[in-house]
Amino acid sequence: MNKYLKYTIYVNLVVAVLSAIMAFNTWNTDRSRSYIFIFLAVITGFMFFFRRHYLKKFEQRKRDNQQ
Repeated sequence: MNKYLKYTIYVNLVVAVLSAIMAFNTWNTDRSRSYIFIFLAVITGFMFFFRRHYLKKFEQRKRDNQQ
């Protein structure tokens, strides 16, 4: 299961980048939609770093317990 968590973290990063691109593309045409994409990019970017931090923390704990 830990293998799948490593990959789902990067899905968050991809969604954040795509949301930022969509916000940039729709900025002049639909400003309210762009704000939604910016919000989504910030939240998913935060989730990427948050989940990566805890995944590393759990891996370190697992290595410490095995020794």
